[in-house]
Amino acid sequence: MGLILCLETATEVCSVALALNGNIVKIKESSSPNEHSSLLTVFIEEIIASGGYALSNLDAVAVSMGPGSYTGIRIGVATAKGLCYSLEKPLIAISTLQSMAMGMKKHASAGRETQTGLPEPPPIGLFCPLIDARRMEVYTAVYDTEMNPVKEVSAEIIHDKSFDNFLTHGRMVFAGSGAEKCKPLLEHHKNAFFIDNFTASAQFMAALAEDKWTRVQFEDIAYFEPFYLKDFIAGKPRVKGLV
Repeated sequence: MGLILCLETATEVCSVALALNGNIVKIKESSSPNEHSSLLTVFIEEIIASGGYALSNLDAVAVSMGPGSYTGIRIGVATAKGLCYSLEKPLIAISTLQSMAMGMKKHASAGRETQTGLPEPPPIGLFCPLIDARRMEVYTAVYDTEMNPVKEVSAEIIHDKSFDNFLTHGRMVFAGSGAEKCKPLLEHHKNAFFIDNFTASAQFMAALAEDKWTRVQFEDIAYFEPFYLKDFIAGKPRVKGLV
């Protein structure tokens, strides 16, 4: 059982959570665009202090390893490595998509427990987190209720037949920044359910990080590389006069 700092910067949300024994003690996050680099260390300092701890009290640092935003992932991983080096603490890497699936499961479970005459909440079935990768492409994977991967992480071009091999056999929940552009293509299917306004969050990493902590599944700090999935392609400068 450990005190673990969880960092999620792989998507549009900059999120930091402090977890004790897999339960959230403090969390701070922002969806302000392009501010991960300026907010991350501030959030870390604030939640550590407000929780009554010092950085030296940490047992490990967990970081969302991707896929997702190339720049966001680099910021999170660099910060996590720096903390682990300076504090001599182990590094835990958590799949961004698996973390999102964990959050989707909690959302669906909570909805069923509190449902009182409202539209039917998302079912407990397969969970398909989707991260927008521009145009009609998404980063995605499929997980069962135990968070085991049923379909490995991949970059997919979404069309109206996507995930048919899963949807024809049972209910499936979709969520994340990539779900919005998939919804018009897939919502016609009776087994497709969508969680709206769902974002990645460091709070969803807590249980996964605790499990890796107890199993001593740590990364080599010097050689660990995040899972970008696709190579970074810099955009062409849009300054008048430049070619």
